[in-house]
Amino acid sequence: MTILITGATAGIGKATAVIFAKDGNNIIITGRRQNRLDAFKKELEEKYKVAVLSLCFDVTKRAEVQTAFSNLPDAFKDIDILVNNAGLASGLSSIQEGDIDDWEKMIDTNIKGLLYVTRTIAPGMIERKRGHIINLGSVAGKEVYPNGNIYCATKHAVDALNKSMRIDMLPHGIKVTSINPGMVETEFSIVRFHGDEERAKKAYLGLTPLNAQDIAETIYWTATRPAHVNINEVIIMPTAQANTTNAIRKA
Repeated sequence: MTILITGATAGIGKATAVIFAKDGNNIIITGRRQNRLDAFKKELEEKYKVAVLSLCFDVTKRAEVQTAFSNLPDAFKDIDILVNNAGLASGLSSIQEGDIDDWEKMIDTNIKGLLYVTRTIAPGMIERKRGHIINLGSVAGKEVYPNGNIYCATKHAVDALNKSMRIDMLPHGIKVTSINPGMVETEFSIVRFHGDEERAKKAYLGLTPLNAQDIAETIYWTATRPAHVNINEVIIMPTAQANTTNAIRKA
């Protein structure tokens, strides 16, 4: 199969690319950091002996998305699985104190970026009458939490889009799945806190969070069910977390 993974230069996206490469699939990795893409492409090719295409672009830029996928090499044109992984949180503030630049960054990436990529890739899946779209949501798309307002709103949008996509893709035999994690220790909190690593570490103090491999394995599991089985959604949490506001932390 050919697997397209957005936001594949770190965290969940990177772990997902590895798990599919181990299984011998062709991989398309995308991201905004060319040096990371180049290094990761080389690693996947050398370690797993698979074909890898790296595309450097920003999912929030509609023209860049369209250009990136307009002239794919023949070996990568038939995309079987799209993993809409690119997403972020930026800031943690009340509505009345929020940074509008942070808001726009989350809306542009988490909603519009997912839409741009899906709109570009889905028609090919429909034409071939096969495919699977896997959207990275969040428990924040199921609930809200203090100061999470805009991030939660964007992930609620992903939840709604996932359900709508499932209906739209149903007549064409295309699977649609959302993966909704609780706390996962990746670069997520570092990005949210604008590079403040000390503050980011505090988000996971006193408990064992999920890691990128946990989510990659869940994505892989949903993608490898029999043809007649679609996993509509998965909510996955650390054992120490019950929901967005209740977690047990050791002193």
